[in-house]
Amino acid sequence: MKVVKFGGSSLSCSEQVEKVFNIVVSDPERKVVVVSAPGKRFAEDTKVTDLLIECAAAYLQGREDHHAFQAIIDRYESIAEGLKLPGGTVVEIKSNLLELLNGDRSDPQKYMDAVKATGEDSHARLIAAYFQHKGVEAHYVNPKEAGLLVTDEPGNAQPLPETYESLYRLREREGIVIFPGFFGFNREGEIVTFSRSGSDITGSILASGIKAAVYENFTDVDAVYSVNPSIINRPKEITEITYREMRELSYAGFSVFHDEALMPAFKAGIPVNVKNTNQPGKPGTMIVKERELANGPVIGIASDEGFSSIYVSKYLLNREIGFGRKLLSILEDFHLSFEHMPSGIDDISIILRQEPLNQTVEEQVVQRIKEELQADDVKVERNLALIMMVGEGMRESVGTAARASTALARAGVNIEMINQGSSEVSMMFGVRVSDERKAVQALYEEFFAGVAI
Repeated sequence: MKVVKFGGSSLSCSEQVEKVFNIVVSDPERKVVVVSAPGKRFAEDTKVTDLLIECAAAYLQGREDHHAFQAIIDRYESIAEGLKLPGGTVVEIKSNLLELLNGDRSDPQKYMDAVKATGEDSHARLIAAYFQHKGVEAHYVNPKEAGLLVTDEPGNAQPLPETYESLYRLREREGIVIFPGFFGFNREGEIVTFSRSGSDITGSILASGIKAAVYENFTDVDAVYSVNPSIINRPKEITEITYREMRELSYAGFSVFHDEALMPAFKAGIPVNVKNTNQPGKPGTMIVKERELANGPVIGIASDEGFSSIYVSKYLLNREIGFGRKLLSILEDFHLSFEHMPSGIDDISIILRQEPLNQTVEEQVVQRIKEELQADDVKVERNLALIMMVGEGMRESVGTAARASTALARAGVNIEMINQGSSEVSMMFGVRVSDERKAVQALYEEFFAGVAI
């Protein structure tokens, strides 16, 4: 039994929905189908979820956004007409959305969650109607009915433990289950959404819940690439990658998956197959618990910008008990979380996202570090990019850091910092944002030229 998830681009118009139908019915093991809200049809298009957010924001301000509302309904009408569905489906979608928009707005966060979730919910109803229209037994299943219980954290819901036992009963249902992604229900019966890209999370939860053999995640690329295609032209495709490698790459800027999306499948040991809706015959990328290390130390390179570093130097810092705790406590007082913390015997660097560290906060943090920790030197570096090299093979390879450093030196890239993860499957380099592309290109040439992955 398989759980199959389709992203917004795979369901953006009637032609795409027809492709999805053909993919699902071509394999009788595809039992549970998780759907996203309609995504972009072309580069300048607007996702339905963004239109819903715009619409809800207007209502929260006491006004109606007729343009956004009509644009939402037009998207569903266009899909329904292209699929030759009877008009009642869109009438129901319109009625449900109006009822929600005019509902209780006393808690803005929960109101916004409920409105956002209609994108996936409405599309699941429409797609189930299309499967039935085509003579296939399929049923829309609401997350509340299925028992998808989550924590009461609007925009950041987490599945509750009893959820998985409830979802297992979906195996007993006849026909194909069409399930909306992106949201669940708290214990009070209120809609709560996952973070953005939450339909991936829903698919992973369902795969774990029904103990699927495979979780197929259909998107608009043939496979997971070894590096961002906007930096390297036609990069190598990854045929097989471990959960741990994928998690490291997702965190560092890979956009195929939200970095939390695979956690339920990972815990259950369920393989994930990333495939292309437009090229369903291609094998895609398998994400597995373990793989053979036969293709060099590095499986992928990811990069992300928007970081700063706080460098703190103090003689004999390593002998001062509690120094690290006190330093992090200062950051906590300003609600700053850190990403990396490379250190030496007399110095330590805190790598953190740049956005919350505005000029005022920076000055206050630096002052407190100097006064409370008696630091010899405190410096803040801005506009850094982090480049992450990831690969299980790095644990068994000698000289990976030397090869990377040499490649960056040849390209004229200065390394601001370097840090190897304790798991030994990742190595991070900090460089200036202006050197990001050049650094990624140099590392790709060093580790992937002539290597089959």
